[in-house]
Amino acid sequence: MDSGEEPSQMRRALVDSLAGAISGGISRTVTSPLDVIKIRFQVLPPPPSLSSPPVVHFAAGLSRCCSLGHHPLFVRKLGISVLDVQRLLHYSLQVQLEPTTSWGILRRDVYGPSKYTGFLQATKDILREEGLPGFWRGNVPALLMYMPYTAIQFTVLHKLKTFASGSSRTEDHLHLSPYLSYVSGALAGCAATIGSYPFDLLRTILASQGEPKVYPNMRSAFVDIIKTRGVQGLYSGLSPTLVEIIPYAGLQFGSYDTFKRSMMTWNRYKYSHLNLGSEDDSVSSFQLFLCGFAAGTFSKAACHPLDVVKKRFQIEGLKRHPRYGARIESSTYKGMYHALKEIVAKEGFGGLYKGLFPSLVKSAPAGAVTFVAYEYISDWLESILM
Repeated sequence: MDSGEEPSQMRRALVDSLAGAISGGISRTVTSPLDVIKIRFQVLPPPPSLSSPPVVHFAAGLSRCCSLGHHPLFVRKLGISVLDVQRLLHYSLQVQLEPTTSWGILRRDVYGPSKYTGFLQATKDILREEGLPGFWRGNVPALLMYMPYTAIQFTVLHKLKTFASGSSRTEDHLHLSPYLSYVSGALAGCAATIGSYPFDLLRTILASQGEPKVYPNMRSAFVDIIKTRGVQGLYSGLSPTLVEIIPYAGLQFGSYDTFKRSMMTWNRYKYSHLNLGSEDDSVSSFQLFLCGFAAGTFSKAACHPLDVVKKRFQIEGLKRHPRYGARIESSTYKGMYHALKEIVAKEGFGGLYKGLFPSLVKSAPAGAVTFVAYEYISDWLESILM
């Protein structure tokens, strides 16, 4: 490699890393409220089962007392009728005998709703209890995670595409086969994840703790993790994260390139049929936004169950107020496959898609903003540095 190529490669890496870091920071800050809501839903464990023997015995005893005319004090104060108590007993036995009974009805009638029951309700609750800053809780470690993540990701991605295409020009990378685009995105995502994972862990812990706070800042969370779990605690959930990031990053970058190529083809077709003279296949900022939006939606919807498992591993042992969900002990899940089985067994398949709506609401615009910002910032930096 001659001396003329070295500065050019260094400048190219600098452009990719700076553009990736800035675009990631912009995207992360804009979509932080949606990410906080998504995490709150993902880490909500199921409420206790009505089919457990203590509940059944309690309901049976209460029903017996009420039928004999002996109403305990708390029953009278709550205004619970004999019929309500008998209904509780009936529901408890029915759940025990018929596991397919709708849990949603039982939880609503007997236990009341979970802490968060819907996107708008969660938004209002967080705003009322924690104020606007609550929507940016964990944003500092998130920026420390996301900016290096996107910097590493876009730098490695460009290097891999340059190696595969034999050219460092971004225009030539669009001619790569979709297979190579997916593989390049997956490998770039793995490299970025390993490099920035401790910040992702801290971000998740700070965003999920709710009120009252267990950790007032990132430093206290970091020190406590080191004390209680050791250095390896900073990488809790790394395995499911890597398993998740391979298909997620591959689908995101591969589908983005596919959508972008399709948009360029559409532009050429449009110009040729409108007889506008020379063909122009350049993609507008709005079209880039649509491509990023579609890529973010598709990749997140496909990989969301793996993200739920990752979040459960990350908050193992976290002390927080019971209304945000019972504490997940560090021995709850023995591995990724075991976690998937446990979530499905206790929460149904719907448990794997907790927080999907806020996740999609966050991931789609986040992907769009990241790609659009990267394209324009990269072009601007190229005009200055290259």
